[in-house]
Amino acid sequence: MSIRVKIWGCRGSIACPAPTHLKYGGNTTSLEVDVGGIKLLLDCGTGIRNLGKQMMKHEQDHCYILLTHTHWDHINGFPFFAPAFDKNRHFEIMAGHLMDKGGIRNILETQMDNPMFPVPLDAMQAKLSFTDFNAGEDLDLGLGGAKVSTARLNHPNDATGYRVDYNGRSMCLITDTEHVEGKLDENILNLIEGADLVIYDATYTEEEFPSKVGWGHSTWNEGIKLCQEAGAKRLGIFHHDPEHDDVFMDSIAEAAAKVWDGAFVIQENMDFRVE
Repeated sequence: MSIRVKIWGCRGSIACPAPTHLKYGGNTTSLEVDVGGIKLLLDCGTGIRNLGKQMMKHEQDHCYILLTHTHWDHINGFPFFAPAFDKNRHFEIMAGHLMDKGGIRNILETQMDNPMFPVPLDAMQAKLSFTDFNAGEDLDLGLGGAKVSTARLNHPNDATGYRVDYNGRSMCLITDTEHVEGKLDENILNLIEGADLVIYDATYTEEEFPSKVGWGHSTWNEGIKLCQEAGAKRLGIFHHDPEHDDVFMDSIAEAAAKVWDGAFVIQENMDFRVE
């Protein structure tokens, strides 16, 4: 009766396979969330390729794909998602930032169009359903007691934060978003209030952030402030900068834990339950 979360990718901006990035991983954003017998896939970064290989071993004929936004690092794994080529499967793909920008189908179709990619979206044999909504709406997915809430995030071209509630437990994915110095984001505070786990965009350190204003990302320090203000129980530091290798990420994990014992750094292949 808990929420299961598996991390298939937690790197930001671009995949970075390297011996210096083994502990925390090099694949970009992809999460698998199992709740009440329903599977939610959050984002389609390069990590979704390995998730797809695992899914092909099991008969999961229907699940939802919820996209935070459609910058390349969050969708460029989709053409390599093997279950989408299986005619016996059904994926409902949803996004909250494209109602006035042509819609999610158009974006994924364009990504796989010539001359960018040789295999078109229509080559995918699975049943693909596409739904656009406005960030801030609650989603009625018929999840058997589970609830999905959303909020608009501060990111170039917009992005959507998600919260999943089930059986008295809750987890949130808040990426990609940029904070304003000295002002906590009310949209985020409302979404994460009392959450058991908040996975938050902490791409930059406090020292790096001033030179990156306008790039659409945040810091672990801001994540802690938000979680403590909202009464959230744990913070998962996420969307690691490609320049931050394992040694650097170890130092962030140590520093964050000293500030708040509820903070930890997300690693690729983490598999845990929110309970």
